[in-house]
Amino acid sequence: MNHLLSLAPETDYDTIRAAIRYLSENGPDEVDLARFARALGLTERQLTDLFRRWCGLSPKSFAQAVALDHAKSLLRNQASVLDTTYEIGLSSTSRLHDLFVAYEAMPPGVFRAGGAGMDMIWGVAPSPFGLAVVTATEYGISGLGFADADISVEEAFADLANRWPNARFTRDDARVAPMVAQIFDPERWSSEQPVRVVLIGTDFEVKVWETLLKIPVGKAVTYSSVAHHIGKPTASRAVGAAVGRNPISFVVPCHRVVGSSGALTGYHWGVPRKRAILGWEAGVISAAH
Repeated sequence: MNHLLSLAPETDYDTIRAAIRYLSENGPDEVDLARFARALGLTERQLTDLFRRWCGLSPKSFAQAVALDHAKSLLRNQASVLDTTYEIGLSSTSRLHDLFVAYEAMPPGVFRAGGAGMDMIWGVAPSPFGLAVVTATEYGISGLGFADADISVEEAFADLANRWPNARFTRDDARVAPMVAQIFDPERWSSEQPVRVVLIGTDFEVKVWETLLKIPVGKAVTYSSVAHHIGKPTASRAVGAAVGRNPISFVVPCHRVVGSSGALTGYHWGVPRKRAILGWEAGVISAAH
């Protein structure tokens, strides 16, 4: 793996957000590097170095990675993506460049009780997509969101903690930091030491999230495809709602679900961040080949 894909300084993401806004407004097809750099207050060399450091791609390659046409190309084999991963399982070689995740769904009683009697930790650590805000139980990560200039750490934590309204939370950044480091460092993605997560939701939501875990990095599926694979072909809207309620962003890859046209539709933590994650993952794939 390319070491450039390890954790980048949090401040890099502030500039990346501005870059994504620029690409959204000006279109990614023909990137004028000099103009792009000037719009961000950088030299061409600084802009290129930023993208190489952050995701291992050139600005032009990153722009192409988050373009609508790229999303459409990912969808061309969407049926075989889910069919194949269902057949060969989570530990298959198809997940070589993806997070290895061990998950457990909490019993319905815990869900109904809102985590009553549970002691949980939460904390903050830098990630390639802004500050990562994490909640965790003794069994694994229960929530992952992001804070930036638009959403405070406290707001992001409240968003995650609302799923466990009766749990007792203690902030512990030191315990959260190694969890975040493992999640966002591709060199540490390993089936021997998987990221452990805890899913809490309705039976329907958990089925949707389990399906998302089977979408390999660099692939995308539609809401209707997910609906078909959980045996509810007319439930695309309900699938969309469940995707939006995914509590463990990035690890449970709801960012890889797109509209039927390939459009990068809504994302709980903002479409610019969804674009950033898809572009960053393109860098992971590029570095692995």
